Amino acid sequence: MTDAVRDRAGSPLGGPVAERLPPRLLCWFAFAVFAVLCLALRGDEKWLVGYPRGWEIPLIDWLEAAMDWFTAHFKPVFRFISDVLEWPMKGLLGVLHWLPWPATIGIVAVVAYAAKGWRLAGFCTAALLYMVIVGYWEESMSTLALVGMSVPLSLLIGMTLGLLGFQSRWARRVIEPMLDVMQTVPTFAYLVPILILFGIGPVVGMVASAIYASPPVVRNVMLGLGRVPDNVIESGQMSGCNGFQLLFLVRIPAATHTIMIGVNQTIMAALSMVIIAAIIGGFADIGWEVLSTMRKAQTGQSLLAGLVIVLLAMMMDRISRGFAERTGEIHLARTGHVLNRHPYLSAMVAATGIGIVLAAVFPAFERYPEAWVYYPAEDLNEAVGWFTRNFFETTDAIKTYTLYFFMLPMKAGLERIARPTSWGFEFKEAADAIYYWALAIGVGGLVALFANWRGVVTYGLLAVLFFYGASGTPWPVFIAAVTLIAFQVGGWKVALFAFLGMAFILTTGAWSRAMLSFYLTATSVIVCFVVGGSIGVWAAQNDRVSAIVRPINDTLQTMPLFVFLIPVIMVFLVGDFSALLAIIMYSIVPAIRYTEHGLRHVDPVAVEAARMMGCTERQVLWRVKLPLAIPEIMLGLNQVVMFALAMLVIAALVGTKGLGQWVYDALTNARFGQGVIAGGSMALIAMIADRIIQAWASQKKRDLGLAA
Repeated sequence: MTDAVRDRAGSPLGGPVAERLPPRLLCWFAFAVFAVLCLALRGDEKWLVGYPRGWEIPLIDWLEAAMDWFTAHFKPVFRFISDVLEWPMKGLLGVLHWLPWPATIGIVAVVAYAAKGWRLAGFCTAALLYMVIVGYWEESMSTLALVGMSVPLSLLIGMTLGLLGFQSRWARRVIEPMLDVMQTVPTFAYLVPILILFGIGPVVGMVASAIYASPPVVRNVMLGLGRVPDNVIESGQMSGCNGFQLLFLVRIPAATHTIMIGVNQTIMAALSMVIIAAIIGGFADIGWEVLSTMRKAQTGQSLLAGLVIVLLAMMMDRISRGFAERTGEIHLARTGHVLNRHPYLSAMVAATGIGIVLAAVFPAFERYPEAWVYYPAEDLNEAVGWFTRNFFETTDAIKTYTLYFFMLPMKAGLERIARPTSWGFEFKEAADAIYYWALAIGVGGLVALFANWRGVVTYGLLAVLFFYGASGTPWPVFIAAVTLIAFQVGGWKVALFAFLGMAFILTTGAWSRAMLSFYLTATSVIVCFVVGGSIGVWAAQNDRVSAIVRPINDTLQTMPLFVFLIPVIMVFLVGDFSALLAIIMYSIVPAIRYTEHGLRHVDPVAVEAARMMGCTERQVLWRVKLPLAIPEIMLGLNQVVMFALAMLVIAALVGTKGLGQWVYDALTNARFGQGVIAGGSMALIAMIADRIIQAWASQKKRDLGLAA
C-alpha cells in the first residue's frame, strides 16, 4: 500500500474500514447516529428539547433558605462592617467635594507628570476641565471617592492572598480555582449577596469592587515573586536576611514591576465595578447618571456622562501604567532642601494651597458657576434625531438582515425562522430534504478538497445548529457534542469537567436561558473572530494599519462596559442586535491583538525557508504564518469568549433574554439563590470554553513543535 493516500491523522484511506478510519472519527460517527436518533424523536419526546421541571433539583430554594438563615444570624456583623467602612469613604468624599476644583486638577496633574511627563499631565488636566465645564464635577468626585477607597481594599486583599499563595503550595491550589470563579462570575452576581448583607448604599460598590478587582493583584504577586532571579535571592541570603526580610526587602522590591501591572488592572476593574454598582442606586455618582439617562432614552446626556467615565478610565489607566513602567528605573537619592528631596509632594502641597487661596478670593474657583456650564445635550439629541431620521432605512435594513439571516437562525433555527416574507420560502418536507442534500454536498466537497475530517465535523455541527437553533437543539445532543470535543482536545479530565458543568446547568433549571446566552455569545464570537482576525492579519502585514489600530484598541479596552451600550442604543434602539454590537465592540480587541502578535512573532527562519522555496507572500501567509500562529490566535479566541460573557450581563439592560437577564432580575429582587445559579452557570460556560480552547492551543503547540 505504498501509494495509499493518508489523511492528516496518518490513517490510510485504503483497506478495511476499521483500518482507514481514525478512532476519533469513529467516535463522531457514533455521535452522528445518536444525534439523528434524538432529532428524529424530538417531535414526540418533548423532554429531549425542554428538560422537565419535575426532574430539576430545587437548588434555588435550598440556597434561599441557607441565605435566610445566614442573614438572620450574621447580618448585624456585616452592617457593623458597613458602618465602619462608610466612615473613611465619607471622609474622602467630603475632602474631594471640599477641595476647590483647581486644587484637585493641580494635584492630579502633578501625579500624572510624576508618572509619565508633561503630555500625560496635559491630558489629565484637559479631562478634568471637561468634567468641570459640562457640570459633572460633583458626580465625578463621588466616583473617584468610591475608586479611591475600593482600590486600597482590593490591594490589601490581593497582596494578602498573593503572598499566601506564593508561600504555601496548598493555599495556591485553593486560591487559583477561586480566582477562576471570581473572574468568570458575572459582575452583577457579586452584588446580590453583598446587597442582602450590607444593604443599599455606596459601601456595596466599594465591597463589590474590592472582591471583583483583587484577582489581578493576586495573580501578579504570585507570578512576580516566583520570577525573582535566583542570584538576587542568593545575594539577600548572603547578606544575612531572614525569611521575613528576604520576602519584604528582596523579593517584593524585585517583583515590583510585575505587581504594578496587576495594580493597573485592579484600578480598571474597580472603576468598572463601581459603575455597575450604581444600578442599585443610593449614590449620586457618574455611574448612576449614565444609567438614569439611558433608561430615559436621553442620548445626549448619556453621551456626555459616558465620556466622563471614559476619561476617568483613561486617566487612571495611563497614570498607573506610567508608574508601572517606571518601577525599573534607578533613582539617585536627593539631598538638601525639602523641595529638592520631595519635589512632587511639594508641588502637590503648593497646588492645594494655591487652589484654596484662589477659591477664597474668587468664588468661581470654589464652585464652578452654573452660568458658565456648557452642556450641549440637546444639541446632541437633535444630531442623533437627524441621523436617525435620515439613515433609518439603512440602519433598519442592516438590523433586519442580520437578525433574519444570521441571529434568529442561530437562536431558534432556520426551520422555524424561514418564512415566505423573509427568506422567500417556508421549510416543509421538500425544503428539509434540500437542506440535508446541501449539507451532504458540502461535507463531500470538504472531503474532496481538504481530506480533513475535523473540518467536516465542524461544518456538520454548525449546519445542524443553524438549522435547529440553540433553543431547538436537543440537550442530549448538545451535551454529547461538547463533551466529545472536550475529550478529544483535552482528555478525560476536561471532558468530565465539561459534562458535570453542563449537567449542573441542566438540572438546576438554567438550561433554556443558558442556550439563549450561548446563541448571543456564539454569534458575537464568530463575528469578532472573523472581523477581528482579518484586521489583525492586515495590521500584521502593514505597519501603518497597525499604528492606526493600536490606539483604537487601547481606547476600547479602557472604556467601562456601560459605555458600549450608549452608541448602539442611540442608533439601533434596544434588542438583541444592539446587544450583539455592544458585545462585539468590547470583545473584538483580543482577536485583533493576538492575531497580530502571533503573526509578527512567527519564527523568521520558517518564513525565510518558505520564501527560498519560491512561495509567494500570500502562500507564506496562509501556509506558514497562519498555521504557526494558531496557538496565539486560539488564545485570542479564548479571551474573546471571556469578554463576550462578561458583557452579556450588561447587554441585559437593552432587553436581551438569557442568563444575563436572570442575573439582573436576581439583583433587582434580591434573590440570592437565583443569582448564584445564574452567575454560576455563566461562570461554568466561561470555564468550560476556557479549558477546551486552552487545551486546543496546547495541542496545536505540541503538533507544531513549539512546546515540549
